[in-house]
Amino acid sequence: MKIIYLCVVKNLRYLQINIIQMRKNFLLLAIFVPAILLAQKNAQWRGENRDGVYNETGLLKQWPAGGPQLMWSYTGMGNSFASVAIANAKIYLTGLEDDNLFLYVLDMSGKLITKKLIGKEWTTNHTGTRCTVVVNDGKLYIGNSLGQLFCLDEATLNEVWKKDMLNDFDGKNIMWGMVESPLIVGEKIFLTPGGTTHNMVALNKNTGALIWSSKGLGTTSSYCSPVYIGDQSIPMVITATLQDIVAFNANTGEVVWSHPQANQRNIHPNSPIYRDGMVFCITGYRGGAMLLRLKDGGKAVEQVWKNPEMDNQMGGAIKAGDYVYASGHNHQFFFCVDWNTGETKYKEPQIGQTNVILADGMLYVYSDTGTMYLVKPNPDKFDVVSRFEVTLGTREHWTHPVIHNGILYLRHGDTLMAYKIK
Repeated sequence: MKIIYLCVVKNLRYLQINIIQMRKNFLLLAIFVPAILLAQKNAQWRGENRDGVYNETGLLKQWPAGGPQLMWSYTGMGNSFASVAIANAKIYLTGLEDDNLFLYVLDMSGKLITKKLIGKEWTTNHTGTRCTVVVNDGKLYIGNSLGQLFCLDEATLNEVWKKDMLNDFDGKNIMWGMVESPLIVGEKIFLTPGGTTHNMVALNKNTGALIWSSKGLGTTSSYCSPVYIGDQSIPMVITATLQDIVAFNANTGEVVWSHPQANQRNIHPNSPIYRDGMVFCITGYRGGAMLLRLKDGGKAVEQVWKNPEMDNQMGGAIKAGDYVYASGHNHQFFFCVDWNTGETKYKEPQIGQTNVILADGMLYVYSDTGTMYLVKPNPDKFDVVSRFEVTLGTREHWTHPVIHNGILYLRHGDTLMAYKIK
């Protein structure tokens, strides 16, 4: 009996030690798992795939009267239309002061960590920075509308390298200044100088060294940030130039295919949206929307449909289920169009031109009238659940919203606002 008693006591002590250790492990998990979930190493234009979709869950399906809680705002970062980039628990924005381009780095509570002069910036018309900062593997990539791209070390903010698309690659500037958030895939960074010799280039993202240069179609860039297609027989980078959608071989720069995309002003700021062999393109000034189908492993393309009314200028579009949502430009409605057929399901008047993103099954529609809408995707009607007015900030309501870890970030000119939506 004594032996049995000693064995039981010993096992109980062992169990107690294991329970204590398990509690310690759970405590460590409670501390470190949220940190892991909150960490985001890289950031770029319009979300992970440049399609305006933010992979967030548990967001509010309805806002309180007057809108969600404004957690903080920061004013005094110069004029800008550029979106927010968030990575490694820091918020990166650019702004124009006089004729200077500044980088502003905020912490997650909205406090300014540092402000750094980057270089000169466009002041000819619609003054304000345009290009969203790209954060990638410990470096920041910042473009200006004078055709320059700056690579900075993320930790020190020291310049690593710089390229001038006008002087280094025979680029040509355009009416409103060059606007492109560069695309990074692997070790390559893709830019569109729009020159006759160097129409698109691929550089080493770490050194700025030229990997390849493509003559492309020899036409100017057109305010478009490129996207990557990697599931076809040829890896492709697609973008809009003067009057065409063009696909470049990501490995060699060879033009794989092109398809006409024209409007009255040759302005095409919206990045194409790619899904399962289909490429959706939308442009303003009566250019309309169209769906293209890739063929022969991506080596060719054909037009499936075109909707001339749905002509978004620069606010982007969202695919949600079997439908695509965007506002018009000359045709000033908010549209829902069937992704497969191009049929207009509805067009809602009187909400202005909008930027639109998607998160947790809901549309976030930011109108240039200053109204922020929470909208349920619905092919039968513009199904507004909640709304509020953006009263802080300056000038045009043109900046695309960003959602990160349950926070909606809205920029209006010189002011950034953070709203709790989770």
